[in-house]
Order: sequence, then C-alpha cells, then structure tokens
Amino acid sequence: MPPVTRDDPYASYNFQVIVTNVSDDGVAVSGSFTEASGLELEIPPIEYRTGAEDTTVRKIPGLKKFTNITLKRGITGHVGFWNWVVEALNGKVRRTSGTIILLDENRQEAMRWNFDRGWPTKYTGPTLSATKNEIAMETLVLAVEKLEIDA
Repeated sequence: MPPVTRDDPYASYNFQVIVTNVSDDGVAVSGSFTEASGLELEIPPIEYRTGAEDTTVRKIPGLKKFTNITLKRGITGHVGFWNWVVEALNGKVRRTSGTIILLDENRQEAMRWNFDRGWPTKYTGPTLSATKNEIAMETLVLAVEKLEIDA
C-alpha cells in the first residue's frame, strides 16, 4: 500500500477488529466493536551507574512491554469470544493473532495494528438496569505479546 499524504487526521470511529482462530473451526472472527483501546508498547529504561563515574545515570533499553488490548461491544448473542474465555478458564489457553484496522471515510484500510499470541485475560459482562435506556455492553481484555503497525 503506497503512503497516503493527508491534511486531515482519520476519524477514530471507522475501524474493524479481526481475531483469528478463536472458534473451534479455525475461522477468523470479525467483531463489530464500539471501542478498541490499549494499542500501546513501552520500552522502559534501565538506569545504570558504575562507581567510577560521576553522578550521571546511564539509561539502557529494557524489556519490551505490550499493553493489554481492550475490546468493547454490544451483546449480540454471538458466543465465539465467550467460548474462548471459557476455554482459558478451563486451563486451555488458546493464543491467537489478530488485527485492528483503521478505515478511512470510504471504509478502505488506512492503517492496521497486528497483535500476536493474544489470549483472553478478562471478561466483563453488561450492567443491567431496568431504569436505563442503554445498550448491553460486554468487554474483553486480551493479553498480547507482540504489536506491530502496518501503515
């Protein structure tokens, strides 16, 4: 994909989430999520100083850390992600890869974040209330070991 020069930034509301190998048949599950967050990585510095140096502390790159990815969506009755969580609860953690794709105004791919070795680490069901006029939302948090940007 050739680089695109734009004056205006992309809107954050056009995106798609694809998680591979979640279902038993190995088919990729594409979710209609209302929010995807946690596209972060960090290389924290290790501070180091020898006794022979002055009071200056050196900083050396430490271990790479990838933040958990949080996905939120309205409950639709699709149980593919829930079954994946249940497998992890039963001791069968299935690590998988996936992609979060930012789309442009024409719903064409603008950027993508690929994650690898992701597995469900937390599930939060909806808050139900008979006095509210809201969508029943569920949240899935994925621990990931790698995050790459494809622009």
